[in-house]
Amino acid sequence: MAFETIKVKRDVDAILIPLGTPVTIPKGSEVRITQDLGDSYTISVNMNLARVEGKDADALGIGDHAAPHAHVDQPVDGRANIDEIWEALKNCYDPEIPVNIVDLGLIYDCQLVDVGEVGSKVMIVMTLTAPGCGMGPFIVEDVRSKAADVKNVTDVHIELVFDPPWDRTRMSDEARLQLGMF
Repeated sequence: MAFETIKVKRDVDAILIPLGTPVTIPKGSEVRITQDLGDSYTISVNMNLARVEGKDADALGIGDHAAPHAHVDQPVDGRANIDEIWEALKNCYDPEIPVNIVDLGLIYDCQLVDVGEVGSKVMIVMTLTAPGCGMGPFIVEDVRSKAADVKNVTDVHIELVFDPPWDRTRMSDEARLQLGMF
């Protein structure tokens, strides 16, 4: 996507990055889309960065947007599929970093717990790149939402930890290459 300046088509709710402060960007404001990943947009507005949810893409003049979720065949017993959960988590992004949180190494563990014949509870242990990240609550909620959207997931429990602390060695080779860290 080009980084051209566009005018917002309607008032749109956004979250300031990195503080996590909710704001409304007025109709007619000039913005630049700096990141179009997952199902949200990072925009530059008035020398600030802000996150706009994909459901509000029409305000940016680009129509509805939904991240593609890879389809993985479901088990016949109605339990959730762990591979599909991992694929869904790859649609979660830190709005300041153009790499999904799985390849960034923020997901330390993801397991399924069966809750009967139909459905599974997802248990996720994750971290953030920095403990004071103002976008932390939004990233955690994005993880919860993406995991909950997977077929046969009945509940999602996320444990946010900072020990062990995240560092760049947790990143995949692809993420390091993408960010020029080789």
